[in-house]
Amino acid sequence: MGMKYNKSNPNLVGLIQHLKDVGRINEAPVWRDIALRLEGPSRHWAEVNVGKINRYASENEIVVIPGKLLGAGEIEKKVTVAAYRSSGQAKEKIEKAGGRSMSIEELTVQNPKGSKVRIMG
Repeated sequence: MGMKYNKSNPNLVGLIQHLKDVGRINEAPVWRDIALRLEGPSRHWAEVNVGKINRYASENEIVVIPGKLLGAGEIEKKVTVAAYRSSGQAKEKIEKAGGRSMSIEELTVQNPKGSKVRIMG
């Protein structure tokens, strides 16, 4: 059996539990998938640059990053991005392009069914 990683950050533990609850209540497996990714070691978390979002995401798409959103690259598309952590430069670039940057928890409140959500990372 693999190693068990205990998270010590109470905010992260609360988010993981919230994602599991929302996924169970709304029958949305996408939130459970994100919770499982965040439960793993942080060295395995996604680190996505805005340039990658520009390359692979469509206009007006919802992108979830179970990890860090970084500011390298340019973005011209209007997208909604939810990440566990975001750099200030990344948020600025997304909002300048007409998109929105938010936390994963905010997205679960707005879209509890998890419809039309793309996991990137």
